[in-house]
Amino acid sequence: MSIKMWVRGWILLIALANLTACQHGMQPVAFHDDGYPSKLSDWHVVEARDGMLQMNQGVVPYELNTPLFTDYAHKLRTIWMPKSTSAKYNPTDTFDFPVGTIISKTFFYPLPKDGARHATDVARTYDTSRDFAGPGQGLELANIHLIETRLLVRRKDGWVAIPYVWNADQTDAMLARTGDVQALTLVGDDGERENFNYVVPDQSQCVSCHAHDWTTRALQPIGPKARHLNRSYPYADGDENELVHLTRVGYLTGAPAPADAPRNANWMDTHASFDARARAYLDINCGHCHNPKGAANTTGLTLDISTPEDRHIGICKPPTAAGQGTGDHLFDIVPGHPDDSIVPYRLGSAEPGTMMPEIGRSTVHKEGLALIKAWIAAQSGDCVVLH
Repeated sequence: MSIKMWVRGWILLIALANLTACQHGMQPVAFHDDGYPSKLSDWHVVEARDGMLQMNQGVVPYELNTPLFTDYAHKLRTIWMPKSTSAKYNPTDTFDFPVGTIISKTFFYPLPKDGARHATDVARTYDTSRDFAGPGQGLELANIHLIETRLLVRRKDGWVAIPYVWNADQTDAMLARTGDVQALTLVGDDGERENFNYVVPDQSQCVSCHAHDWTTRALQPIGPKARHLNRSYPYADGDENELVHLTRVGYLTGAPAPADAPRNANWMDTHASFDARARAYLDINCGHCHNPKGAANTTGLTLDISTPEDRHIGICKPPTAAGQGTGDHLFDIVPGHPDDSIVPYRLGSAEPGTMMPEIGRSTVHKEGLALIKAWIAAQSGDCVVLH
């Protein structure tokens, strides 16, 4: 055995010992094959314990190269599978997960660093340094405010979405099938304040984004695809590519080497091109509806990563219907002219009937909007108006 392997083995043993200590007192993960348990803690996937939101044994965290925007909320994403089961790799679509899989996504906000704050204040920041207790560990509850945890559960008849909203004491999350609304105030790093209503979608609305095929309306996860997970993550035993890690722990089979797998850009990576960053942003925020099988398939506008950069992605494409959503603009994307384009107009609105996406946010993602505008501004070409 090489020195490098020996040292890595000891690091892994120490990490597992620390993980076991963190999970002391937690019951094993409980998969419920029917019904809707009243509390998140009934599943034992993540639990508020000893000042942390802890992940149970076998619960693997992950992140996306470019995440979906949700009112500047931070997110803890996890996957758990029953023993001796694994997902099958797919190069373009969601992995084929086995029955018994539980995927969780916890939405939370860091608290403003300034101690003098109102009860509804949450931080609008991309700084995640205070979120976690350490690499591969849970969330530091003293520094954050938990909002909701959504579960996607793979049962025999397909995926089921189950929403839970965290109580005021931040001790557990309660079943919220009809959704919830919370009045919050975003406090920017620059001190700017923005009041908004954080909306937890009701259970029936989950199909709007998670229906892989709008004909069947069967739910499917959005994030666990190769192009989103082909990135490094700071696990307890060191940084590792997520596809490699999932394979190593037995949760994924058939994955190629990361260099041979697709990879979306990080939308914030200024070393990447405008095109790669903007396409990744549109893919995760819009592509789950705007694709040939999605809820927006009748619009003729397809925004997933595989769409060629032509009229299909909106370049010089007239909208299928005029009205409030167009802002009286003639084309979805006008090369070189973002202010004349429908796509950034809708991304820049928070008004129902105009904004896109239609659900999942109540605020405008200023930085994301700036990226899409810069991408369009860098395009060349002209749109011909036919009379």
